[in-house]
Amino acid sequence: MTRSDLVALLADRFAQLTQRDTEFAVKAILDAMSDALARGHRIEIRGFGSFSVSRRPPRVGRNPRSGEQVVIPEKLVPHFKPGKALRESVDSQVPAGPADPDDAR
Repeated sequence: MTRSDLVALLADRFAQLTQRDTEFAVKAILDAMSDALARGHRIEIRGFGSFSVSRRPPRVGRNPRSGEQVVIPEKLVPHFKPGKALRESVDSQVPAGPADPDDAR
């Protein structure tokens, strides 16, 4: 699902909201979440999951083309941990067997 799919779904579900209002609401929520994570805060949405910022320590990697060592600096990355209700919901609705037809080979 893309952002525009989410906006369209919410606009259809809530007839009192226009497409433009729905788009503004989705943008406002995502911007608030991005700002909170950028400030280092943790976001918890009960029944859905939590977002936090994880630290990746500096490491030494290799340039695949030349093989020379490259120092990769430390970075902060967003991390999502699904809540129990979300995990159970997804698990109960996933059909048995491979999700990708190519995995069946």
